[in-house]
Amino acid sequence: MQARLVAKDIACRRGERLLFRGFSLECGSGQAVQVTGANGIGKSSLMRILAGLLRPFAGTVEREGMMGLVDERLALDANLPLGRALAFWQDIDGCRDPGRALEVLQLDALMDVPVRYLSTGQKKRAALARLINRNCPIWLLDEPLNGLDSQAQKAFEALIALHCQGGGIAVVASHQPIALPAPRTIDLAEYAA
Repeated sequence: MQARLVAKDIACRRGERLLFRGFSLECGSGQAVQVTGANGIGKSSLMRILAGLLRPFAGTVEREGMMGLVDERLALDANLPLGRALAFWQDIDGCRDPGRALEVLQLDALMDVPVRYLSTGQKKRAALARLINRNCPIWLLDEPLNGLDSQAQKAFEALIALHCQGGGIAVVASHQPIALPAPRTIDLAEYAA
């Protein structure tokens, strides 16, 4: 799994407010980075810039390898049972082994439950299952531990470690401590405008 993610001199403006500027990052295969900072500093905006969903006010982003983003937006049809909602994406994403993620994230028993009835933690685990099933080398994770109990947190930290051991990249934006393999930590406050 070859992957590369480079951000050079990124600036982010939301409305008339410049959130941060001069942010640079370079990640290669097997690396993990945690971006920290207070609420409202721009962590989620940075993740959307890295994903290509938001244009930077200044700077550039280069990517080699497919990427997947998990944030607060759940890309699953709320009216479908979880199994059917995930199956929709499995067909599109070309998932090879959907059972592995469902088992690890303990979602098997929830396949018949409509997505709208899932708890916050269950929805987060479903989003993570979809990410794992996509088999993309670059993971962008915005507050991935929110809503997860301690057992699910440990399972997900182990999944991140396996992803990086296999040559993947993980960029995690979180104000919470998270166990990452050989992590680098960047405080976004150092780039505040």
